Amino acid sequence: MNKWERKFGKYAIPNLTTILIGCYVVGYILNIVSPTLLNYLRLDPYAILHGQIWRIVTWVISPPSTVGSSMDIFFVAIMLFFYYSLGTSLERIWGTWKYNVYLFTGMLLTVAGSFLCFGIYSVMLSATGSELSSYLPVISSLGALQISTYYINMSIFLAFAATFPNAQVLLMFVIPVKVKWMGYLYAGMLVYEMIQYFAVGYWFAVAAIGASLLNFVIFIVRNKNGMRLSPKQKKRQAQFRQEVKQSMAPRVTKHKCAVCGQTNEDDPDLEFRFCSKCNGNYEYCSNHLFTHEHVK
Repeated sequence: MNKWERKFGKYAIPNLTTILIGCYVVGYILNIVSPTLLNYLRLDPYAILHGQIWRIVTWVISPPSTVGSSMDIFFVAIMLFFYYSLGTSLERIWGTWKYNVYLFTGMLLTVAGSFLCFGIYSVMLSATGSELSSYLPVISSLGALQISTYYINMSIFLAFAATFPNAQVLLMFVIPVKVKWMGYLYAGMLVYEMIQYFAVGYWFAVAAIGASLLNFVIFIVRNKNGMRLSPKQKKRQAQFRQEVKQSMAPRVTKHKCAVCGQTNEDDPDLEFRFCSKCNGNYEYCSNHLFTHEHVK
């Protein structure tokens, strides 16, 4: 990975999370304004094999669910902001290259999984002697409805939980919970959901979930033993933690002498007092408290 970064790192796309969130927004708008047009952009293996190759890229705007009310839009906005925060934090710690590789690997695995499912259906229909031209287009288009970048976002959350296991989030905006416990819960939910889809034969949904989980497993295996961060990544991680610590620390009130202009930031040991004889709020350091001319 480090060798590839030195060779191809300059091609990494910065702020990839912002682009992904923008694709989400476009997908939600199309889902409301023109669902038919959105269907021409989904990951449909049959349509791709018949010339609609743009779907290999445009499927990333497919929203995970429909938005039917203002309350839905409200929760979608919260979700997008949440994943934006997670993604930008990961990019800042890992670096743009590694974050790009993680996201694009998940997307490529999703595409590969969809074509694998299409192949499985093709073999099954061939074995039963059914007319492929009649059934495969419908099966492929229905399967495309089950694929979106929702599970890619879930893999972002799992990666964040593995990188910052002791970070706290507010569950229901009230209850503080360590992110690692939510990571365990989400991983369990994904496995349970995948088993349910597998039981009813929704292979495309199984492929989408399996691709995100496989991407995360690859990440864990490659980065075990302290996540194996490079020296640059460890430095970025330390800087990020220091900035967070400083942002949460209480700010010290800045005092400034009305005569010499010195502040408590220039000399932390310097004492400052307000003069009761001056007309106004004039503050002086200990060197000029008794020697200044009173303001009347």
